Amino acid sequence: MENIESLSILYQDDYLVAIDKPASLLVHRSPIDKRETRFAVQLLRDQVGQHVYPVHRLDRPTSGILLFAFSGDLAGMIGKQMMQKQVAKTYHAVVRGFIVGSGCIDYALSFKRDKIADKHRGENIAPQPATTDYQALARYELPYAVGRYQSARYSYVRLHPFSGRKHQLRRHLAHIHHPIVGDTTHGDGKQNKFARNQFGFENLALSCTQLGIQHPVTKKWLSITCGINPALEKLLHNWKEFEFNE
Repeated sequence: MENIESLSILYQDDYLVAIDKPASLLVHRSPIDKRETRFAVQLLRDQVGQHVYPVHRLDRPTSGILLFAFSGDLAGMIGKQMMQKQVAKTYHAVVRGFIVGSGCIDYALSFKRDKIADKHRGENIAPQPATTDYQALARYELPYAVGRYQSARYSYVRLHPFSGRKHQLRRHLAHIHHPIVGDTTHGDGKQNKFARNQFGFENLALSCTQLGIQHPVTKKWLSITCGINPALEKLLHNWKEFEFNE
């Protein structure tokens, strides 16, 4: 993991605080890595000098906007907004293959059980509805043979999930055969190895770049934005000469 001296705070008031979570940082203590000693919750608590309560989650390898409240009640209020699909989220990602234009992935996802959080939930849970809008922003064709093709094709996309299923974006993009680069669970191992060996990219090419909520106290719409993570930004810069233009 990169050396984290302090977290980048994107927004803070008397009730909420949002950070730009680095890739590979866990939100809180987890059985995913029992040896890890640094977590966003503890780092931010020490940085701002008070307890913080995560409003939502980001997968460990996903970077970007992570929102916290300064009380459990406020976190619960925003959680209700999320349950009612009143929260706007935007992600940016690099995926395998060419995506043209825009579209919607409407594909129910089987429930992925968390050993800790879901230990009291029943076993027979039906697939959960999940919807993601996507839009292609750029396409790249690199003159390298990866797998069975003589060139490597990628797309830079904007994603809007309308539900919050576990690994939803990663699973949805894999479902349409455009897995996110760097995804070691649902992705393409050959493409991940190529990006790592040829360009030194060892992250998941996915960043949460916009989060919009109704502020639980002021009731005004709050929109928080941030850029993609530095490793992903560097990768796209290195690919600039390979941008595909019809």
